[in-house]
Order: sequence, then C-alpha cells, then structure tokens
Amino acid sequence: MAQSSIIRTNTGRFFFLKQGFSNGLFTKEANGLHELNKAKVVRIPEVILFDQDFLLLECITEGSKTAAFYIKFGKALAQLHKYTSTQFGFYEDNFIGSTPQINTYNSNWLDFYYTHRLLCQFKLAEANGYSDTSFQRAFLGLEKQLHHIIGSSEEKPCLCHGDLWAGNYMVDKNGDPVLIDPAVYYGHREADLAMTKLFGGFSSDFYEAYQKEFPLTEGYLYRENIYLLYHVLNHLNLFGESYKRQAIQLMTSY
Repeated sequence: MAQSSIIRTNTGRFFFLKQGFSNGLFTKEANGLHELNKAKVVRIPEVILFDQDFLLLECITEGSKTAAFYIKFGKALAQLHKYTSTQFGFYEDNFIGSTPQINTYNSNWLDFYYTHRLLCQFKLAEANGYSDTSFQRAFLGLEKQLHHIIGSSEEKPCLCHGDLWAGNYMVDKNGDPVLIDPAVYYGHREADLAMTKLFGGFSSDFYEAYQKEFPLTEGYLYRENIYLLYHVLNHLNLFGESYKRQAIQLMTSY
C-alpha cells in the first residue's frame, strides 16, 4: 500500500502526497491521470509533481453526495467512454494495484483482453502456486468459449479508468465525482463497468444515467463475468487463496 498524507506548505497551501514505492508506479499513475484529464468530462486531481518514488497532487476537499450525485457520475463515465483511440492498449504498461499491467497495442479486443489480461493473470497464478487441476481445467474450458462470449461485442477502443471500484472515486465539496488511482488504458467500456459491480458502491441511478447517455449493446450482462474475472484473478495473485473459489466460479459460469 502507498503511504498517503496531506501536507501543508509555509504559504498555507495543502497538497496530497503519495509515497512508499520506487518501482515507477507513481509515474504511471501520473500519466494515467493526465490521460483521463484529456477527455475533460470529469474532475481529475491535478498532478503537481512526481518522480519514481512519490506523487504530489492537488488536495481535493471532500464533500457529501447529493441526490443527483450518481446521475452526474453515470453520465460523466459514459462521456469518458466516448473518448476513443484507434487501438486497444496504452503507450506504456502500468499497474493494476501493484501488479504489472501489460498494455501493448492490439487492434482486436478479444486478442488484447485474452493475452494481456486473462492469460497474464493465469500465468501469474501458476507462478504463485494457485493453479491446480480444477483451476487449469476451468481456464482451458473458458479459453474455448472466449470468441462466443465477447467476439461479437467489438466497439471502438475507449478511455477506461481501469480499476473503477468504490475506493477509487471521491466526492468534492461541490458534490461532483472525482476519479482517482487509475490503471488507464484504451479498452472496452464493459470492462470498466463490470469492475463497478465487484464490491458495490454504485447506485441504480448511476447505471440508469450511463445507459441513457451511452446505451450498452445487447448481452452486456452476460459478458460481465468475463470482465470481473480479470480483477478477481488479480486479487487472487495479490491477496491469496481466498479469491480462488470465486475465480473458478466466474470461469465455469459460462
């Protein structure tokens, strides 16, 4: 975990400081925040200064959710997803949590997602000793169905937060959403939305507002588990055996 603190300068200004890693994670986070800010649709903390082992951001005063908060948030995320690129991936690799996330460009979403998301996590699980016969069988069975599951849902590569759970957004003093701690890449918007359902923290108003602004294609609920799987595998690799059963259940749900 990064060490986070609010610091006050001699002139009375406040900043938010993150430190505790020296592996380039903060550089990648800063670049991700810059990328999200390009869309100009949702508040992103201003990057003040960063280096290999620290990240200095503007200090955003937290506020309270208004009745319209999730409506604004759902609409803003939909608008973020309208910001597109020509290929899936990103100009650099970054991190999902503390796990390296590979973002090598690919023009095909299925190939990108399988190679740089699912297969990477599966191989890491094997290296970490979490892969037994049942785990391997479930993954191999899923491989055979991937084209059937997501092959017909191609869309333009869109700007994704990449790790959008309830701990990675906040509310500013005006009651507006703020996105923090991204794992940015250009991907499929269904992957971003699926992550919002892993731990909850997003209301029905959020999803309704998103749908109204940028309707999802038929079958998106069917495809949720395939996108949840990436994050559950990552949690298995980060936090251990307790996520293994959920990973197998997601793989065999198809």
